[in-house]
Amino acid sequence: MGTTKRRYPKEEIARRGEEIFEKQVRPSLKGASARHFIAIDIETGEYEIDESEMAACARLRSRVPEAQIWLRRVGSRSARRFGGRRSPVA
Repeated sequence: MGTTKRRYPKEEIARRGEEIFEKQVRPSLKGASARHFIAIDIETGEYEIDESEMAACARLRSRVPEAQIWLRRVGSRSARRFGGRRSPVA
């Protein structure tokens, strides 16, 4: 499977993805775990949910081969967190 060339700036992908998430996806998330990833095609509004980000993206691409994918977690505004965590003080 090849890569799909990005057709939009990162900011536009994020704006569209968040808009689709809020209007279409969030209302249907009953029972989804905060660990699940959501892959959204920002052009069609099609989406897939899975505990594996790779599985969600692969299923979405099987239905929409040229999908412009925006990815996030159910319980977070992003898919990944960068940086360290503070250790609890004993």
